[in-house]
Amino acid sequence: MAGYNRNAIKAYANVDFQTGINSASPHQLITLLFDGILVAITKAKQHMLNQEILEKNEAISKATLLIDSGLRAGLNFQQGGELAKNLDDLYSYMLNRLMLAHLNNQPELLDEVHNLLADIKSAWLAIDMKTQSDTDFVPQSLAIST
Repeated sequence: MAGYNRNAIKAYANVDFQTGINSASPHQLITLLFDGILVAITKAKQHMLNQEILEKNEAISKATLLIDSGLRAGLNFQQGGELAKNLDDLYSYMLNRLMLAHLNNQPELLDEVHNLLADIKSAWLAIDMKTQSDTDFVPQSLAIST
C-alpha cells in the first residue's frame, strides 16, 4: 500500500509540474531550467561525496543536458549580440568544469558551477521583477530562438 501511495504522489507531482510548464512564460521556463540544473548539481555533489558513481553520473548528465540543450540552445545570437556570446562562453566553461568534476571527483568544481548559475539566476529573476508590467518583454540577449 505504501508503494501505491508513493506512486500516486509521484504521478500527481508530475501532472502538477507538467501543468506548470504548459502555463509558464518563456521567462519562467528559463527559471525552471536554472532550478533543474541547480538541483542536479546539488544531487551530483551529494552522490560524489557518498561515492555513488551511477547516481553521480546521472545527475551530472542531467545538469549537462539542461545547460547545453536548454540554456545554450535558447540563446539568440542575432538579437543578443555580445551578451549572448559571453553567456555561450560561460555555459561552455561550466560544461567543461562539470566534466572535470565528474572525471576527477572534485566537488569544489560542482560548487563553482553551482555558484555561477545561482548568480546568473539571480540576475535573471531581477530582470523579471523590473519587467512584470511589460509581459511581452524578453531580453534580446536571452530571447529564445524559434
